[in-house]
Amino acid sequence: MGQGNRVLVAMSGGVDSSAAVWLLREQGYECVGATMELYGTPPETLDDARAAAERMGIPHHVLPLRREFEEQVICRFVEGYRRGETPNPCVDCNRFLKFGLLHEKARELGCDYLATGHYARILPDGAGGWRLRKAADLGRDQSYVLYPIPRELLGRTLFPLGGLTKAQAREIAERAGFTNAQKRDSQDICFIPDGDYLSFLERYTGQAFPAGDILDLEGKVVGRHRGAAGLTIGQRRGVGVSSSGRIYVCAKCMEDNTVTVGPEEALYSTGCVTADWNWLIDPPGQPFDALVKTRYRQREQPARVIRSGDGVRIAFAQPQRAVTPGQAAVAYDEAGAVLGGGTIVEVG
Repeated sequence: MGQGNRVLVAMSGGVDSSAAVWLLREQGYECVGATMELYGTPPETLDDARAAAERMGIPHHVLPLRREFEEQVICRFVEGYRRGETPNPCVDCNRFLKFGLLHEKARELGCDYLATGHYARILPDGAGGWRLRKAADLGRDQSYVLYPIPRELLGRTLFPLGGLTKAQAREIAERAGFTNAQKRDSQDICFIPDGDYLSFLERYTGQAFPAGDILDLEGKVVGRHRGAAGLTIGQRRGVGVSSSGRIYVCAKCMEDNTVTVGPEEALYSTGCVTADWNWLIDPPGQPFDALVKTRYRQREQPARVIRSGDGVRIAFAQPQRAVTPGQAAVAYDEAGAVLGGGTIVEVG
């Protein structure tokens, strides 16, 4: 990597980023802390990050990025739901803020690297470059949401926790005496802590998402939904239709304000088309085989990756369940290195 050892560390106030600072200092890096103040950032987040920085004696900056977060993350999230998609705001936050604006801030502060508390690894590719790879702890691996990192920034990005388990990160935080060592992990989107997406969308936009018809696969009305934006492909609970068998949300049409439901076998598709694909390798000239995942918690599945204009088409070796527009499709090689990824815009 670079010649210097000064690192800007993104500090969220949680145990992971605090442990990351501790590890970097142990490795001889000169650390500078930075916390993004975003839409809905609770004061205790800033307090916890500031306290951790003070305990380690490093400078700490609060970066007021509410406007940028709203424009690049929340507005995209809202518009995605309006189109009937299920967007992943963590991907956009990584693309535009953490590995966009924060890298710019790192340069402004004279830092050679940006570090975060993500569980992933960046390792040499054997040819003078770098590869984004899965974390050693596959249960914590976050490489799926990190695919938007610009390839040219891999050599200036550090993931100190990539080789550790969560338990080991907590042990480090406890040994260091951090008050947040046992802080609970956030389970929901940071700006929707209660997980009620539909209520957030209605509050944020000032608009109601009206009730509408639920249809079966033949187009027959079988129930009423309370707002199509509040349902996602593959959802079974809370759909609002009684049936003798299990039924799932299979499709949404926002123009007609309808939701289509059906049995599980109706959820499977043979491929998808993606946009905004980010290559982390030299883009191959020909279609190639890879392992692809289309959801954060999904295991990668064999697929063919086919460049098509500015986008990429994925053809699955076996039909896959609940492939959803707005989510990411991320391609890996057999060794767990990320080859690239993009946003699913079409299924079929």
